[in-house]
Amino acid sequence: MLRDCIRFPTLAKYILESASFVLFFKFVELPNFDVASDAFSTFKDLLTKHGTVVSEFLTAHYDEFFDLYEKLLTSPNYVTRRQSLKLLSEFLLETPNSHIMKRYILEVRYLKVMMTLLKDSSKNIQISAFHIFKIFVANPNKPREVKVILAKNHEKLRELLENLSAGKGDEDEQFEEEKELIIAEIERVAQLSNF
Repeated sequence: MLRDCIRFPTLAKYILESASFVLFFKFVELPNFDVASDAFSTFKDLLTKHGTVVSEFLTAHYDEFFDLYEKLLTSPNYVTRRQSLKLLSEFLLETPNSHIMKRYILEVRYLKVMMTLLKDSSKNIQISAFHIFKIFVANPNKPREVKVILAKNHEKLRELLENLSAGKGDEDEQFEEEKELIIAEIERVAQLSNF
């Protein structure tokens, strides 16, 4: 029933702005798979159905939202980590959220989360993390702190990325090209650094 309400922008905004919205961050982690899955579906709809409403919400509640969202990305639960990572990629790349993405990729703490997820035991999580990590690296306006982290970790990152593969035909070719560009940019940052 709640998902039906989310179809309407005014009701979606009301839910996002309500004090109860933060409960979704708990519900998606519940041990009962059916409840957690349903909560995540609703959570996803809230964050993807109405781009402008979500953009306004994230602009107004950026710090609180991403503090809570970071806990989902670092959850011990595989399903929570994987779904949260995919959803993050989805809503950060929505056109109305471009300013949110630009703010997100300036923050070292979120870069570190993605770097940690690149080392996850799950290949699917590694690949999803790569797709967000590459935005940090490709950013032409990387802050000094991001450059320092990339430079200090360039050897480990190169090794991690060289061992990462998508393994899906044509997608694999594009993935390999992106990976090579990202490795080259990390090496460029490391060479130019005098940190």
